[in-house]
Amino acid sequence: MTHINGFINFNGRCREAMTYYQEILGGDLVLSPIAGSPIENMCPPEIKGHLMHACLKNGGAVVMGTDLTGPGGYIKGNDVALLINCTSEEEINRLYEKLSAGGEIMDPLKKQFWGDTFAAVKDKFGITWMVVLGKNENQQ
Repeated sequence: MTHINGFINFNGRCREAMTYYQEILGGDLVLSPIAGSPIENMCPPEIKGHLMHACLKNGGAVVMGTDLTGPGGYIKGNDVALLINCTSEEEINRLYEKLSAGGEIMDPLKKQFWGDTFAAVKDKFGITWMVVLGKNENQQ
């Protein structure tokens, strides 16, 4: 495996969340609405304004999202986390500040016992993000 992408269900807030992440992370965002898609007629009218798929790409990093749920419906869980390997102190500080705004700091930004600078936050959408800066900034 060369990489793993996060895929997040936002239960009707996908457009808002993915636009927020694009403002923080940069990159290209592609939004695919349910309306006008091949599945539009299979969906209840109240969700036709939601997103079928969203994809944010910045270099090799990819974050995907959706408003669609599986047969069990939407379940807000704590099993999704995304890790960002940072390349500078400026970057890790900026991401930590932006992602924690309006959310919850789970593990404050600090040098950890293994030597890397690391933090974990739950953002204002309830998504857990981890940011890390290795001892050697170019090491990932």
